[in-house]
Amino acid sequence: MNPVLAGVEERLLARWPETRIEPSLDRITMLLELLGMPHRRYRSVHLTGTNGKTSTARLVEGLLAAGGHRTGRLTSPHLTSIRERIALSGEPIGETEFVEAWCAADLQAERVDAVMEHPLSFFEMTVAMGYLAFAKAEVDVAVVEVGMGGRWDATNVIDAEVSVILPIALDHTDYLGPTTVDIAREKAGVIKPGSVVVSARQASEVLDVLQEQADSVDARLLLLGRNFSVVDRRPVDDGQVITVHGLHGVYPDVRLSLRGRHQADNAACALAAIEALLGRALDPDAVRRGLGGVASPGRLDVRPGRPAIVLDAAHNPHGARSLVEALAEVAPDRSRHAVVATMADKDVEGLLRELAPAVAEIVCTANSSPRSLAASELARIAATILPPSQVHIASDVEAALAVAQTRAAPPGAAREGLVLVTGSVVTVADAERLLAAPPTPERPMVQPLPG
Repeated sequence: MNPVLAGVEERLLARWPETRIEPSLDRITMLLELLGMPHRRYRSVHLTGTNGKTSTARLVEGLLAAGGHRTGRLTSPHLTSIRERIALSGEPIGETEFVEAWCAADLQAERVDAVMEHPLSFFEMTVAMGYLAFAKAEVDVAVVEVGMGGRWDATNVIDAEVSVILPIALDHTDYLGPTTVDIAREKAGVIKPGSVVVSARQASEVLDVLQEQADSVDARLLLLGRNFSVVDRRPVDDGQVITVHGLHGVYPDVRLSLRGRHQADNAACALAAIEALLGRALDPDAVRRGLGGVASPGRLDVRPGRPAIVLDAAHNPHGARSLVEALAEVAPDRSRHAVVATMADKDVEGLLRELAPAVAEIVCTANSSPRSLAASELARIAATILPPSQVHIASDVEAALAVAQTRAAPPGAAREGLVLVTGSVVTVADAERLLAAPPTPERPMVQPLPG
């Protein structure tokens, strides 16, 4: 890595981590005021929800770009490079531009830190850097994914004309509340006065919260399945073909490069969001270009090989449920050997219960995050759900991946299985780095389950 960039990343990571939240928009507001209010210089689409935000942000971005609009995209977390969080015209921000944005933000951050009770966090800084980079690049539209929740999220200083609310389920309950209604109230905080809200399908109690918030600020709520819909979809080898009935037009037989029913729903939400932003139907050819070229690394991300590997960042039960449904289309007749590493603060048992019926065995491990659940504890939980003979332990993701690959494609096997890597974005990122690196001769043996 560029040593200057490495130094910037080190300085950013020395600030409060993303997992430490002090609910306030005062710090980010002051910082952006000192930077000249860059977030007021372009239109914006704001995305929240429990799962699907990053994929949908990429779909929105792809549709805008295909229609000739210059885009900025702010997403989190990143897989392998911190620059992935800030994208310009679909590509991670350049190293020079990233450092320049940090220098400008860091200069003013000292003034904010000096007068605020708590210092600016890592996430607040990257949000300010993204908004500043978008203004400098003169983007037409910023596509912004919340970090957590919505109401107090640092991204929520934008005045988005359109907000997209993806499915809301239980996650981050320590910060957002113990029920989906509590979480919905936090996420509904992105709805701005007079705006348009595009929502995925929601549980009735969640939808009530969103409708109440929309009504209170004179916003218009548009719901998947009511105001727009996926009227047809069929899986194909490299994705799926969908037909969407949008707000202003019908888009038949559009190839979507992402797999799974949930991604078809995400694409419909993205289409409706752009129709709402522009106030018209979209050019069908632009829709085909936009949706056909979108990739979402680490989200049902199939890597061909012997055996094939699927990377998916599902980290909660709702995400695992969508993953399992999609696997039935991706590999309906192949055994699945899962490499799983999760964060200690997640609903691990719930995730494993969703995953268990779809896999032949689980190799439990820990990822590179200090928040990772210990492999032994993960295996203990897994053994209460699967037969112990189907639960194995490996020291890290590299060892677990090697074990799963060996078991999915044993010598002389008539048919190869599939390796699934899941449980966390960090787990997927660890595997991504390994898959990009030259192979090593070591292939660890399976460790027996203790006891």
